[in-house]
Amino acid sequence: MKTIIVDVRTPDEYDMDGHAKCSVNYPLDRIENYVDALRDFDQIVLVCRSGNRANIAKSILAQHGLTNIENKGEWQNIHCN
Repeated sequence: MKTIIVDVRTPDEYDMDGHAKCSVNYPLDRIENYVDALRDFDQIVLVCRSGNRANIAKSILAQHGLTNIENKGEWQNIHCN
């Protein structure tokens, strides 16, 4: 299964507050720019600081027909293999 972990925080938060090493930073305010690239994945895992922005991103992506999305909440909940 091809999975991507997307951190939807701002680039400053991602760089300065830490992030899961296996994640990519697709900020919420630009998430629609990545819809086509995300179609290549079997599973999309979204994270942010608390889960709120990840939930908004999940709704936006669902409006574009993506259904394989999971909100994992805080980025600290991600454990890279």
